[in-house]
Amino acid sequence: MSGETHSKRSAAIALAVVAGIGLLAVSRAASQDQASEAYNPYPPGILPADVAAETARVRDEVRKAFDRALKEWKDLGPLTRQGNPPSIAGKGYAATSLLGELMNYDENISVNRNQACASCHMPYTGFGGPIPTVNLTMAAYPGSAHFRAAVRTPMRYSYASRFPVLYYDEAQQDFYGGNFWDGRATGFQLQNPNAEQATDPPVSAGEMAFADTACITYRLSQAQYRPLFESIWGAGSLDIEWPAETEKICSTPAGAAAFGNSATPLPLRPGERAKSDTAYDRWGQSISFYQSSPNVIAFSSKFDAYLAGNYTLTAQEMAGYKLFRGKGNCNSCHLDGASTLLADGTADTGAAADAAPLFTDFTYANIGLPLNPRVPSYYETMADSHGYTPNPAGFGFRDLGMGNFLRSVNGTNPNADWTKLAPQFDGAMQVVSARNAALTPSQCPTTEAGQLDADGKPVPYFQKGFFHNGYIKSLKQLVHFYNTRDLHAYPVTSGNCPAGKTEKVDCWPMPEVPNNVDKSIGNLGLTGEEEDQIVAFLQTLTDGYTTPFPNRDLFAGKCQTGGSAAAQGNETLIAAPDLPTCAREICGVAPEPQPPIR
Repeated sequence: MSGETHSKRSAAIALAVVAGIGLLAVSRAASQDQASEAYNPYPPGILPADVAAETARVRDEVRKAFDRALKEWKDLGPLTRQGNPPSIAGKGYAATSLLGELMNYDENISVNRNQACASCHMPYTGFGGPIPTVNLTMAAYPGSAHFRAAVRTPMRYSYASRFPVLYYDEAQQDFYGGNFWDGRATGFQLQNPNAEQATDPPVSAGEMAFADTACITYRLSQAQYRPLFESIWGAGSLDIEWPAETEKICSTPAGAAAFGNSATPLPLRPGERAKSDTAYDRWGQSISFYQSSPNVIAFSSKFDAYLAGNYTLTAQEMAGYKLFRGKGNCNSCHLDGASTLLADGTADTGAAADAAPLFTDFTYANIGLPLNPRVPSYYETMADSHGYTPNPAGFGFRDLGMGNFLRSVNGTNPNADWTKLAPQFDGAMQVVSARNAALTPSQCPTTEAGQLDADGKPVPYFQKGFFHNGYIKSLKQLVHFYNTRDLHAYPVTSGNCPAGKTEKVDCWPMPEVPNNVDKSIGNLGLTGEEEDQIVAFLQTLTDGYTTPFPNRDLFAGKCQTGGSAAAQGNETLIAAPDLPTCAREICGVAPEPQPPIR
């Protein structure tokens, strides 16, 4: 690079820093001026009526969080390096975490400059879905190219950065680690599954929808926080000679017919492509560092205080804790750092083996969830204005979870030795941490409908969606499903329970994937009161008790009231159609599911 070009680049960076909020305002205005034909192949009622207004509300919250992080960066001051190898002195943790936070809340890292990572993962829900009506209905969130949608519910990613690189344990015959519901972010390349997870949504057609990973690098090179990126990852690390058509390509959604099947439509020279790939890895590593920080992994719940001897569990909470570790069998997968007590009347007097338990065993399981006919991908069978058809299989699609990943149907399996294991893991989804399952905005203090306070007044609640397809709408339902799945099983699909039966109460539709269903749950023999006690214990895993949870105050939406936790959301149930046979492009990929899946 010539000295003149380098000087111009430095001047541009300086101008960006001085412009500050003004540059962001320009990019916001540009995104508002962009017009694209909305994709809406859905029957009435799949998209909630307030989806546009609620998306706008979340965008305002995301911008507020971005501006907070921007101020923190400006207040941080210059970075200096010491030692050999040189390392950022004193401020390295804070700077890298702030860089990841700025990236996390940057709407410009999406094809239409209208969606950040945080748009589907807000802190006040434990970094899960932030729109109650979406959680109640479609479950999977609209992406940057409206209204293409993701295939699954957004995973709560608090504590996800603690998962190890995916590996298969021959002795246990099980997979451990990785990220995503299906484990496809293995971590093998960066030795960090959380960092690799962060590199997927920007190029997912139903999410941030860039056609090329280099588009993220291109947008980072224009970011207000570029000086911070280069202070951490090296001067000139975003200096790339961009082709003349870069802006056009990076403003066209992934999957567009114009790109053919190319994952690299930007015609970069090999050296420039390598530099962009490195910068994209830095994107993932920076976001992962933020997600590893106390702003996300706080260990500030009542249960953490209890382990430290600074909180006494209530009688309801303690009863739930004992059930969690015993009759409820929850602790077999959601490890609490102590023992699992399956025999009534026994007592564990030992200290916790893990003072910061993650409440997961890092494995994958098929718990037998029914197909949720409200998931929008089932209806995405026609091409959008760019010639992209998200799901040609329609209701012939079956979410085989890890099985699809091991066959490279979804993601790329980097280990050929694992492919033969696919039939054993069909339907298996990640055992996520139970921590922050109950985290909600402060003004909506529960996930459960129908709760009353000490004065008998309704307690406002925040509607969440649970599990990979959002079929479960409350923690009460979640525990009841584990407890009675097999007791109230019917050979029907969702919305088609027999007359006189109430879905999710005394009727559970058949599993979407009947293979490999976990039989350690389904008929636990818990009473309704015992289910409520387990819910009370799960609520002790909510961060924000010992110290305020950062950015929990961002929520500017409305809480819900009324109803009951047992039948929560049932008013939005719709009947699944007669399901066609599982599509060949899913169930016909070798090694095929055994037994065959209809």
